[in-house]
Amino acid sequence: MLENISKYKVILASNSPRRRELLSGLGIDYEVKVISNIDESFSDTLQGEEIPVYISKVKARAYLSTMKDDEMVITADTIVYTNGKVLGKPASREDAIDMLKELSGHSHQVITGVCITTKDFQKSFASVTDVTFDSLNDEEIDYYIDKYKPYDKAGAYGIQEWIGYIGVSSIEGSYFNVMGLPVQKLYKELKKI
Repeated sequence: MLENISKYKVILASNSPRRRELLSGLGIDYEVKVISNIDESFSDTLQGEEIPVYISKVKARAYLSTMKDDEMVITADTIVYTNGKVLGKPASREDAIDMLKELSGHSHQVITGVCITTKDFQKSFASVTDVTFDSLNDEEIDYYIDKYKPYDKAGAYGIQEWIGYIGVSSIEGSYFNVMGLPVQKLYKELKKI
């Protein structure tokens, strides 16, 4: 379906198994190449969608110097955004508990910034999904953290896991965006190339 990008060797710049699964679902041949230790800090003047778009561009910039003419790199960054602040990946069990308690009984946004980069062009965009959690009790939070260890997930949860089954009461926007890659929007942008 995406014959227009067949001249490119597509590179997914992510260690995320969820992003690999989602990109594979589009039927695209790609390889994974990850440059580690990229500084993902951002200015506190950035808000909402600006944050993951900025970080996805920073990640893309790290590949430019070694990129070949026939390569296309896809970078992405996902944040959980609530009350004007970013909930990143939890640094500890206590951090994960605090994040889930903050999300419990409230709505938040999951925002993914995606950047498509070749030697000749760069296109970036964001996808926003509104997610509402039912109230979670301490036992449910402890069970989820101990069993699923969500330390590699923004906001300390994966919607495709147990906590999503029992905790998410509504979602408005792309479910796959909450998993880490807005594949429907990515497909539309790739078709335009």
